[in-house]
Parts: sequence; C-alpha cells; structure tokens
Amino acid sequence: MSLAERKRRLVSDELTESALQLLALKGYDAVTIDEIVATAGVSRRTFFRYFASKEDVVVQFLADMGTGMRAELADRPAGESHAEALRNAVKVPLAICSARSDHSERALSVVQLILRTPALLARFLERQAQWRDDLTEEMGRRTGLAPEAELYPRLAAGMALTAFDAVLQRWSGSDGAEDPAELLDRAFDVIGPALDTVAA
Repeated sequence: MSLAERKRRLVSDELTESALQLLALKGYDAVTIDEIVATAGVSRRTFFRYFASKEDVVVQFLADMGTGMRAELADRPAGESHAEALRNAVKVPLAICSARSDHSERALSVVQLILRTPALLARFLERQAQWRDDLTEEMGRRTGLAPEAELYPRLAAGMALTAFDAVLQRWSGSDGAEDPAELLDRAFDVIGPALDTVAA
C-alpha cells in the first residue's frame, strides 16, 4: 500500500474502533456521529469522506469478514467436495470469532449489536447479498454450471451463508460460550450431503 492508502486505512480503522467502543458502552441509538468523530479526533467532514452513515461504520467490521470467502473458495483443491470447499470458505470470516483470536471479544459485541439492531441487520444482509453473488459465481466456475442456467451454484452459496448466519446467531446467543468452528462443522454435517448431490 502507498503512504496515502495506509493513512486512509488508519483513519478508517480509528473511526471504526471509536464507534465500536461507544456503541458497546452506550448502545446504538444513544451514540451520535458527533460523539464518534470527537472520540476519534477527526472532523465530521472526514467522517463522511469514509462512511455514508453511522450504520456503515459498524457494518464495515463484518463486511470485511466476507472479503476472503471467494478467494478461499477459488483456492480450494479441485478434487475437494463442494461441501468441504464451502465449509473452508465460510470458516474465513469466522476466524475472528474464535476464542483464540485477539479480536474475539470485540467481534462478539459487534455481532450482537448488529443482530439486535434492525437498521444494522438490514445493512448487514445487504452486504451478504453481495457475498452470495460472489460465491455463486465462484461455484459456477468450480462446477462448470452456469449460474444463469443452473440452480445449483446459487443454492449452494445460499446454503453456505445460511449456515454462516445460523452459527453467528448461536454464537451470539451463547455470549461467545460456544465455539464457532465447532458450530460450523455441525451445520455442514446437516447441509453437506445436499451440497454434494449435484448432477454431473
């Protein structure tokens, strides 16, 4: 990254961190953009250079989780089952939720905030729609089935993300007591047989 790109990333990270700290302390509705920028030490103008709204600051944390899924799916061995490839792709964003992650506690508070705040949940689901499209395209490439002509690639992507959602809900509801990796394995034990039944 260039110096300018590194600077932009640092400011974006500082805004996100400030927002998350305030939201964890006061709750979503009680926090204003003015408080976020004051905590981060930047102006409102700077805030709106990076984010369109308060919701975007929070959703960015989980939006970043989805960026590695398609790349991981593309990198999976050709001989691996579709279920196993998708399981490994969905494990990527769940890595920060692991108890072994330095960010596990923060991830839990953000996930709980998003799942319990309708405005944030709506924005998160918008982001997931893009992840679904990305995984659908990659499954089309992996299987040789055109997504516009065959149902399997989109259904497979949708099932994998439904498993992801179920794991987040369960992990959030347990206040982090349950292991997300174990939950994901259990979810794929349920949907795996269907994922691996695809017409040649």
